[in-house]
Amino acid sequence: MLFSAFILGLLGSFHCVGMCGPIAFMLPVDRTNQLKKVSQIAIYHFGRLLAYSIIGLVFGLIGKSLSIFGYQQQLSITIGVLMILVVLIPQKTFNKYNFSKPIYKLISKVKSALGSALKKKTMDTFLTIGFLNGFLPCGLVYMAVFAAIAGGNALNGSLYMSVFGLGTVPLMTTAIYFSHFLKGKARQRIQNIIPVFVVIIGALFIIRGLGLGIPYLSPAPVYDMVTNGIDCH
Repeated sequence: MLFSAFILGLLGSFHCVGMCGPIAFMLPVDRTNQLKKVSQIAIYHFGRLLAYSIIGLVFGLIGKSLSIFGYQQQLSITIGVLMILVVLIPQKTFNKYNFSKPIYKLISKVKSALGSALKKKTMDTFLTIGFLNGFLPCGLVYMAVFAAIAGGNALNGSLYMSVFGLGTVPLMTTAIYFSHFLKGKARQRIQNIIPVFVVIIGALFIIRGLGLGIPYLSPAPVYDMVTNGIDCH
C-alpha cells in the first residue's frame, strides 16, 4: 500500500503541477546561489510533507476510531468503492456541488497567507509556503486521504500521506527548474493514466477488505486466524 502511495504521488504530481505549479514557479528562490536554492527548495518540500503527514495523522485517527468498532474490513472496501466512484462519475456531476464551500473562508485565509509569504525570501518563508501549499484543496490529495483513513491508525495514515508527498517531490522540483519540460502531449498522457491507477488502488483496497487470506495483499481477518489455529504473532 505504501508503494501505491508513492506511485499515486508520482503520477498525480502531473495534476499537482497544474494546480500548484504556479506556486512552485513563483517561489522566491535565490537564483544566484545554487546551494542556497537547493536548500530553499528542500525546505519547501519539507513543509509540504509536514502538512501531508499531519493530514494523514488526523484522518488516520478517524480510521482508527472506526476500526476499534470492528469496521476495518468494511472501511477498506468502502474506501475502495469511493475511490472508483470518484473516477467513474462524470466531473460535471461534482461541479454541481461545491464541497469546499463549508471551508471556503479557511481556504481563502490559506491563499492570503501564501500570497504574503511569497513576497519574502527568508528560509522560514519556504517552510511556510510548503506547509500552506499542502492544505490547498486537491483531488489527488483527497484520494490519498481516503487511503489514509483505510490505514486504520494515526501512524499508518501519516506514513501513507508522507510517502504520497515524497512521490510528488521529483516532478514538483522539475517544475521549479524546468517549467517548459512539463508541457505537451507527454503530460496529457500521464494525466490520462492517473484515473486508471486510482481505480487499481481502489480495487486493491476492496480486495484487502475482503480478507481472502492472500499474504500481504488480502490477509485473513484476525478472528479467522485464531479460529484456524494460526499464530498471529
